[in-house]
Amino acid sequence: MILDEIIKKTKEDLKDKKKKLPFDMLGRSLSSNPFSPRDVKSALKTTKDDPYKIIAEVKKASPSKGIIREKFDPVDIAIAYEKGGANAFSILTEPHYFKGNLEYISLVRKYTQIPILRKEFIVDEYQILEAFIYGADFILLIAAALSSKELKSLLEFSRRLGLEALVETHDKEDIKKAIFAGADIIGINHRNLQTFNMDMSLCERLIPLLPNGKIIVAESGISEHKQLVELHKMGVDAFLIGESFMRQDDVELAVRSIKGA
Repeated sequence: MILDEIIKKTKEDLKDKKKKLPFDMLGRSLSSNPFSPRDVKSALKTTKDDPYKIIAEVKKASPSKGIIREKFDPVDIAIAYEKGGANAFSILTEPHYFKGNLEYISLVRKYTQIPILRKEFIVDEYQILEAFIYGADFILLIAAALSSKELKSLLEFSRRLGLEALVETHDKEDIKKAIFAGADIIGINHRNLQTFNMDMSLCERLIPLLPNGKIIVAESGISEHKQLVELHKMGVDAFLIGESFMRQDDVELAVRSIKGA
C-alpha cells in the first residue's frame, strides 16, 4: 500500500535526520527564527466577498502520476498563484514520491504574503518543528496515518508553536479522530491514499458528521468552478487544488478561472 510505504520511508529519513541534528539542537534555532505564523483561519474561512478559498499546491510529482510539471520553479509558481487570488499555498516537502523539498517553504515565504501549508506525512514532533523553522504557517496531519492519541498530541504540539493544522480525513473513523483531537480545520480528501482511487461523493457523506464551526477543506479531484459551487453549498470553505493547476501553462489564470473571477 502506497501510504504505508511512504510512512515507512519517512520514518527511516527521520532516524537519519535526528542522528545528524538531534531534536534539542534543532530547537535551539527557534531563538533566531525570523518567521511569525500568519493567520491561517482567516485565510481559509469562507466570506461573502471571497466564498471559494483556494489552497494552491506547489507540487512537482506524485506516486500515481509521476512527474506532473517538468518546468518547476516553486517561487515563480507561488507568485503566480498569489496574483491569481490564491488564499494559501500547499507545498510538498516529501522528497521520494513527490519530489518535494523543505527548502521550498522558506524560498516561497520570502516572496509571498499568504499562509503556507507544509504538506508532508507528519508522524513526529521533529517534522512540525522543522515546518515552523522553515516558515510554514500550518501543517498537514493525516488521520489515517496516526492513532487518535498521536493525532491529538501532534496537533497540540503544533499549537504550542503557534501553528495551525489541517487534519485530513477519508472516512468516518478519521472524522472521529479529528473531532477527538480537537481539530478546527478538517480536510476531506476524495483520494484514497492506499489505492489512489477517487470518491467525489465523500464530502456529501462526511460533512454532516462534523460539528458546527469547523473550517472544512475539500481536497483532490477538483478542476472546475462548478465543483466549487456545489461543494460550497455543502459547507466547504476552502479547496486544496494541485494537479489540475500544475498541468496549466498559466497558473495565475487557472486560479482566477476556477474562482469564477
